[in-house]
Amino acid sequence: MNIHATPHHAKEEPRIEDQPLVCGAGRFIDDDIAPGQAHACFVRSPHARARILSIDTEAAKEAPGVLAVLTGADIKAAGIGSASRPVPMEGRGGSKLIAPFRPVLADERVMHVGDCVALVVAESRLAALDAAELVAVDYEALEPVVDLETAAKPDAPQIWPEAPGNVVFDWALPADEAKLREVDDVIAGAYKVARVRVVNQRLVVASMETRGATASYDPGADRYTLRGSTQGPNLLADQLCAIMGLKREQLRVYAEDIGGAFGMKAPAYPEYVALLVAARLTGRPVHWMATRSESFLSDNQARDTITEAALALDENGKFLALKIRHTANMGAYVTANGAFIQTSNFARCFPGMYDIPKIGVEVKCLCTNTVPTGPYRGAGRPEANYVMERVVEEAARITGIDRVELRRRNLIPPSAIPYRTAVGTTFDSGDFRPVLDKALELAGYDTFPARRREAEQRGKRRGFGISCFLEHSGGMPTEGAAITFNGRESLTLGLGLHATGQGHATVFSRLAADKLQIDPTLVRVQQGDTALGVAGLASVASRGAMTVSNAVLHTIDRVLEKGRKAASALLEAAEQDIAYRDGHFEVVGTDRRMSLFEVAERAKDLVKRGIIPEGLDTNAKIDTPQTFPNGCHIAEVEVDPDSGEVAVVGYTAVDDCGRVLNHMIVEGQVHGGIAQGLGQVLFENAVYDRANGQLVTGSFMDYALPRAHHMPPIKDGLHNVPATTNPLGVKGAGEGGTIGSLAALMNAIADAVPNGASMDMPATTEKIWRACRAA
Repeated sequence: MNIHATPHHAKEEPRIEDQPLVCGAGRFIDDDIAPGQAHACFVRSPHARARILSIDTEAAKEAPGVLAVLTGADIKAAGIGSASRPVPMEGRGGSKLIAPFRPVLADERVMHVGDCVALVVAESRLAALDAAELVAVDYEALEPVVDLETAAKPDAPQIWPEAPGNVVFDWALPADEAKLREVDDVIAGAYKVARVRVVNQRLVVASMETRGATASYDPGADRYTLRGSTQGPNLLADQLCAIMGLKREQLRVYAEDIGGAFGMKAPAYPEYVALLVAARLTGRPVHWMATRSESFLSDNQARDTITEAALALDENGKFLALKIRHTANMGAYVTANGAFIQTSNFARCFPGMYDIPKIGVEVKCLCTNTVPTGPYRGAGRPEANYVMERVVEEAARITGIDRVELRRRNLIPPSAIPYRTAVGTTFDSGDFRPVLDKALELAGYDTFPARRREAEQRGKRRGFGISCFLEHSGGMPTEGAAITFNGRESLTLGLGLHATGQGHATVFSRLAADKLQIDPTLVRVQQGDTALGVAGLASVASRGAMTVSNAVLHTIDRVLEKGRKAASALLEAAEQDIAYRDGHFEVVGTDRRMSLFEVAERAKDLVKRGIIPEGLDTNAKIDTPQTFPNGCHIAEVEVDPDSGEVAVVGYTAVDDCGRVLNHMIVEGQVHGGIAQGLGQVLFENAVYDRANGQLVTGSFMDYALPRAHHMPPIKDGLHNVPATTNPLGVKGAGEGGTIGSLAALMNAIADAVPNGASMDMPATTEKIWRACRAA
């Protein structure tokens, strides 16, 4: 079952994307200057919650170099709707997700610090900045609500009148209330019940390149173009067309190099709509690049949840039932996937690797006067696995059963695969016991007691943390690919989604070359442009490798099918006698053959003559069901009780990501995910002032990120079981590092620090020091 399958062209070869990037030849948002380009600056709210009494733009309009000043009135005149377009969902009792109106530019009220109020367009960036200072907005400040616990109180200020109690969505799985009560009954009568309450703090998605875009408008064609920092041009175009009431052919969205995304750069933002409107009003391309300060106040933030779990066990330590109560902060507005992430995406992760007969999940999504939340690496899955593994650790504590033995007793056995979970998903593949055992072996579990004793002799405390995880990858199933032949020398592979560092050009050009049995240098990849006409969504949900590989193979199958018809006519042989081998169509049993490229070129003439209906150029799409990557991550930490300093001295990651298309890229994805998990565990925390709603950690002076020296040495391994839901057996690999690392690190800290099990992230030196002092 330990499969390390890599196409023969993809073995540790350098990524073809790297050469221009390391030589400074990348093309990021600020690297392109459109002819006649104007510059934009947004006027943002300094208040977390306030009424807008008046907006005076006259002085700004008269400032040197100013071309236009847009307010909410201009947006309304353009017929623009709400910028909030969440995925429709049904909650408890048939209730619907409440999505309060989100203006592109606020004109009646502002709901968080950083809310867009006006847009200044000028000849230069500095002129726009200067004029923005002249826009006079008169506010009536109101009492804000910034945290979940306050928002849920009966006497809390009501953020939106249509959302009583500040609840915009009340959801449960299963939806049948009687089945939820069954879970409660099992827990009430159980031999032991482990209970935990955990907090996932709010995070800022600190991509290296901030958001930005250049908008333009062609009045002759009545067509807009947006060049933006997006990880999904098709998805972004669909959302923008819905907001602006456009036909799909009226908007082209494309992207080039992206300096980090992690889910934050997938959806439409109000700024993009305002830029498109400004381009139409001014007749000029309008460019905007967020400052880092703007990004802290406008980019979708992440996590911000409180979760309670109750796990019922019998006398033998077998898991009987799991009940989850989850509360999530949506921020001021409901983003496209904010509620979906904290409901369906979150709940489908249970029961992880474990066999738990009954599960109930209850979720409430609340609004506050904070920056809206959205997807960030893992998107609900890190939150789910974190609470699952923390409650398993608590179960080991209250039962006195060894933590490894307890996990082994409850793993889903291979004989149960495919396994239908209590939340309705079906795990098609997996072999979980060897994953755990391999991780323990690589981590040196048997010799950990000796390392702990040696640390104690030096006055330090050692901890060992285990995190088994299983996630779902794929999300949106549809993806496309296109093959276009460029004469007799090369072909272009068009993709619908866009890479943000994942190496799509490397992986998929080689995959296509392997399938076609041609030199990979003959395949050129184009991606990230709706003008390509290729179906696709976004590089999110660890879906790229599985959905695109399936689409590429499906498209090539159609190419070869059409090629056999053309070769049959060209080689004057029956179609059933045509075979394809080594990049050539040939007549079986003869030496008559013709290259793929020659057939593609000559097929054009056959189409003109009516001999075949279509050439070899092919654009196709296909749906790929979700997969279930899994793994076991183990962290070892050393704590100095005198200072509270914690060092991650060892980290082991064993993953099952199905068939591997490129080992180097998978390794990089796992390591990058671990780094982001480590950041959440030890450092990152977006803190708002409860009195006025100001973001206290609004710069890197106060919002701490991990640095290179904080990263531990990583031992990684694979125990890959191919998925059965796609031809290559590929599973996702982009988010497992983040999903597995939270509990691994926090369980290790809890193992090292007295009373550490009650500590919430981030586990700062002060928290650890206080816990050690209290002991």
